[in-house]
Amino acid sequence: MLIREFAQNDLTRLTELTVDTFQPFYEESFRPLVGDVIFGIQHGNWRDDYRAEIPELHAPEQHRYVAVAEICGSIAGYVGWRVEPARGYGTITMLAVAADQRGNQIGTALCEHAFAEMRQLGAEMVEIGSGGDTFHTPARALYESLGCVQLPVAVYFREL
Repeated sequence: MLIREFAQNDLTRLTELTVDTFQPFYEESFRPLVGDVIFGIQHGNWRDDYRAEIPELHAPEQHRYVAVAEICGSIAGYVGWRVEPARGYGTITMLAVAADQRGNQIGTALCEHAFAEMRQLGAEMVEIGSGGDTFHTPARALYESLGCVQLPVAVYFREL
């Protein structure tokens, strides 16, 4: 596996990978959980939201970075992060691994790569967010295996 810096020609594949990765969450987990009205308000345009968000993930002049994992020349996953050097603070903003590559330690390697880069940029801590639903169970297990501590948080929605 090769982990390398984002290149502009990766953009289409990273966007497709993100949509493919999170489609089960939005359509099979979140929508049934909250119903169509809340889903529509909260994430009704989730695909377009990613199409707008992914191009903004890599902006080194703003302390935002992306690294890509390749296996045999194909993109297997990627990680996005940002750093606030003055605060000593880093955040993983996106992590996606291709479905056929999950379970091969790619997420671990990508996170460890991002952690090392953040340290070099002055971060002393990192934040990683995840959902509490079944879809996000593997992500929570990954973060815990990396020594991250889960903060109990509850978010509630109600249709009015």
